[in-house]
Amino acid sequence: MYKNKTISLVLPAFNEQINIKKSIEEFFETGVFDEIIVIDNNSSDNTAEEIKKTSATYILEKKQGYGIAIRTGLKNCTGDYIVMCEPDGTFQANDIHKFLSYAEQFDCVFGTRTSKSAIAKDAKMQFYLRVGNILVAKFLSYLFFGPTLSDVGCTFKLISKNSYKQMENQLTVIGSELQPEIMVHAIKNGNSIIEIPVNYLARKGYSKITYNFSSALVLALKMLYLLVSLKFRFLFK
Repeated sequence: MYKNKTISLVLPAFNEQINIKKSIEEFFETGVFDEIIVIDNNSSDNTAEEIKKTSATYILEKKQGYGIAIRTGLKNCTGDYIVMCEPDGTFQANDIHKFLSYAEQFDCVFGTRTSKSAIAKDAKMQFYLRVGNILVAKFLSYLFFGPTLSDVGCTFKLISKNSYKQMENQLTVIGSELQPEIMVHAIKNGNSIIEIPVNYLARKGYSKITYNFSSALVLALKMLYLLVSLKFRFLFK
């Protein structure tokens, strides 16, 4: 709890047995989360067993996809503030205090991993990933007249429950391009938004989405297609 506001955390998990238990414990140790909901997206390793060793709420989502896993978690949240993150060790749990310091002033607080000073030496943020995230984020900001944004793929975000309820029935993405869809609907719904830098560390385990240049390019193209599609949808609505 934070200033009499309850806080929920959503963590998607697909074969994250290496770090999932440690990640959950680190988030609970911050002392601010009233509930942590972990969505097991058909893991084939011991992820489920590791989650069940903790106080987190375990949910199995059989439909495959990062987007549907996050959306399932969001639907099950009860907190006044909803936080999304990853359990792979790339983010620091204590950075939640940065988000909360802005939560009373803004409906949505988006993290960015593109600040050079916050990127660890061994973090998976190669030049093409950093520049790609910045360019697509700038395109999103320009296309939808949004605030200054510099990271379209950062999964560490805080949104108010009211903000989520506004977009709940607007979210459609099943795959990995969910984050820009959330950002677009927050802008279109008139939510107040701020982006803040977060520490970005080395991943524990292997990346399933942007594991090389080709996979990162495919995701970027999916995001761009989504943004253009949403723009046309709003224009002809």
